[in-house]
Amino acid sequence: MKSKVTLVGAGPGDPELLTLKAINAIKNADAILYDALINKAVLKHAKSSAKLMCVGKRVGKHSFGQDEINKLIIDHAFNYGKVVRLKGGDPFIFGRGYEELQYVESFGIEVNVIPGISSSVAVPASQKIPVTHRGASQSFWVLTATNKNGVLSEDIKLAVQTNSTVVILMGVNKLTQIVNLYKKQNKGNVPIAIIQNGTLKSEKAIYGTLNTIERLKIEENIQSPAIIIIGEVVALKQEVLINEISNLNYYGN
Repeated sequence: MKSKVTLVGAGPGDPELLTLKAINAIKNADAILYDALINKAVLKHAKSSAKLMCVGKRVGKHSFGQDEINKLIIDHAFNYGKVVRLKGGDPFIFGRGYEELQYVESFGIEVNVIPGISSSVAVPASQKIPVTHRGASQSFWVLTATNKNGVLSEDIKLAVQTNSTVVILMGVNKLTQIVNLYKKQNKGNVPIAIIQNGTLKSEKAIYGTLNTIERLKIEENIQSPAIIIIGEVVALKQEVLINEISNLNYYGN
C-alpha cells in the first residue's frame, strides 16, 4: 500500500464550486480529514468505505491543534493509503496548508495540492462586488485580521493608507479596531460590506460605511464565518441594485 496525501481546496462553501479535480480526489480517497467549515454535501462524493474525520478548528469549540492535525495526517497515510486533507477555500490562503505539506514530505510521503476557489474573491463575486474595477480600484489586498498571537495584523495598518480594495478574512471580531484605523485616516465614509456564510443559502450581507457598519452588524447579528470588503467597489453593488429595479419596472410596464 502506497501512502499519498492530497491537500484539496474545497472552495468557499457552495458545493457546486468544488473543482472537478477536487471531486476526483475525494472519490478516490481512503481517508478524508476535513475542516469544520466544510460543507457536508462535499463529503457525499466520498466512497462508502472511506474514513471521514473532522479535524477543524473552531473558536469556542473542541478542536485539534495544528500539531495534532499534522500527526493525524501521517497516521492515516500510513494506515489507509490515499488521504485527502480537505480544507476550506484554497489550502495555501491562510489555511496553513504549506505547513502540512512540509510536515508530510518530511516523512517521505508524496504530497499533491489541488487549489480551491478562495472566499476572498468568490464571496464578493456572489454579491456582485468586483474586487477590482476600472476607475474604482486597481488592486486589492487579502488579509487575515490577526497575526499568530491574535493581535490585529500590522498589514491592515498599511492597507488602510491605500485606495485599494481590502478584503479581510476572519475579521468580524476585530471590526471595531479596523473601523478605528480607517477613521484615523479620515476615511469614515468609505463603503464597506460584511458577508456571512458567503455562497451558501444562508448567506447574509450588510452594507454601509465605516461610520455605520458597527451599528448595522449589531442590528443584523452578523457572526463568523464572515468576510469584510472595504473600498469604493462596494458602492458598485448599489448601482447593480438600481439597474435591477429599473429593469423590473420597465418589464413590469
